[in-house]
Amino acid sequence: MNQKSFDVVVVGAGNAALCAAIAARNSGASVLVLEKGPQHKRGGNSFFTDGAIRFPFNSLDDLRVIIPQMSDADAANIVLPAYTEADFRADFQRITEGQTDPVLSDLLISTAYDTMVWLHGEGIQFDMIYDNQSFIKDGKHHFWGGLVVKTVGRGIGLIDALNARATELGIEVWYNAAGTELQKDASGAISGITVQTEGGSQTVAAKSVVLACGSYEGNLKKRIAQMGAEWENAILRGTEFNTGDGIDMALAAGGVRHGDWAGGHAISTDANAPKVGDFTQAGDIFKKSSYPLGLIINKEGKRFVDEGADFRNYTYAKYGREVLKQTDATAYHVFDGQVADLLRSEYREELCTVHSDDTLEGLAEKMDVDQAEFMKTIHDYNVAVQPGDFNPQVLDGKGTVGITPPKSNWANTILKAPFLAFPVTCGLTFAFGGVKVSTNAEVVDATDAPIPGLYAAGEMVGGLFYKNYPGGSGLASGAVFGKLAGDHAGAYSVSD
Repeated sequence: MNQKSFDVVVVGAGNAALCAAIAARNSGASVLVLEKGPQHKRGGNSFFTDGAIRFPFNSLDDLRVIIPQMSDADAANIVLPAYTEADFRADFQRITEGQTDPVLSDLLISTAYDTMVWLHGEGIQFDMIYDNQSFIKDGKHHFWGGLVVKTVGRGIGLIDALNARATELGIEVWYNAAGTELQKDASGAISGITVQTEGGSQTVAAKSVVLACGSYEGNLKKRIAQMGAEWENAILRGTEFNTGDGIDMALAAGGVRHGDWAGGHAISTDANAPKVGDFTQAGDIFKKSSYPLGLIINKEGKRFVDEGADFRNYTYAKYGREVLKQTDATAYHVFDGQVADLLRSEYREELCTVHSDDTLEGLAEKMDVDQAEFMKTIHDYNVAVQPGDFNPQVLDGKGTVGITPPKSNWANTILKAPFLAFPVTCGLTFAFGGVKVSTNAEVVDATDAPIPGLYAAGEMVGGLFYKNYPGGSGLASGAVFGKLAGDHAGAYSVSD
């Protein structure tokens, strides 16, 4: 077999990988994309997202650059606070408790908007998140929380659009093709990659390689070793193909670990969700994120987190781990009729698991909980609720006194039928641990020297997220570091 040769090989086929491939191809490089899974399971974790992307903007005019279909009439009915770079930076610092790599997170923050404009130029379509990030008041859509834009068609639409652009550009994609080992020349520069395909193993010559094939969450042994034994019980929300192959290759080539290897993006998901991401289901339909409007109660009938500590965008990615710590890694999101109409759309999906009753006693009988303790928890909470104006679009300060944990915002009594309970477990999206990269997305060694010809992007980039995650930052990071990796890998490979 004649050895294949490309300027740039990209390992992975999700958002970060395809951004890298497109950017490298735009630099004039020949590009091969390796997708470990079959074509009908392409797209990595990006496939399963809602498509929300966090980036800074100063006004609605900034957003209309990437949403040109927005009419003047549409714009006139939108109320939109600015979400500046300073806001984004403050969120990063607060959410990661100051542990984020300041160089990498500042790079992400300062580059995100320009990357969105670039994506739009490459054919990616965006729209406002009208359903879950706005409320209607006086006939206008009032947006909140900074996360206000999504890709059209959610994650599936993003992956389809990126693949369409890759096809237009003549980028070659191999499916059922896993990168297994990087090759170097005598100088230590990348010279190729060994690929395992259905036809066997072969080496592809390449001047540079971009590793963008996710973290290690799909490998149970690695997950337990790095994050703890309890993670055996977590549902894998995304692709089963993210097993740490890229990280292994990067470390073997001289790269170093970076970031929070004990942490990950973990949310509440339907207790009866598939054990791994189901590529036949459109979008992220099993997640459960409206808990700030209600209570989270375990099988012992007790609360264990402050459901109203912050907007769900800033707590959902860490509260999944708190659910994992509970008996049988299970808890319930409990609501009453006062807020039933405010729940996010995933609570009304056909496959959603829910218990409902006109009385709290009847609801408790349908749940697998200590019924007496459940009723006591609800009673004590109701007594602790303080007066105030309930407003789910702001941190309303309507909280509790005299109970632990408190509920700091959005504390309504649980008194009005129907009463609803949604069983949830922990859904792991991706592990935070990765490899260290430069501001050019180059994989660096223990001396911070770049490994010539080796780049990384997406969930492989360590150091951004610690303990928690600002919602919508994953797709932003993938696009930013994917484009950076592709730009520099392409330039490096065609510079001779």
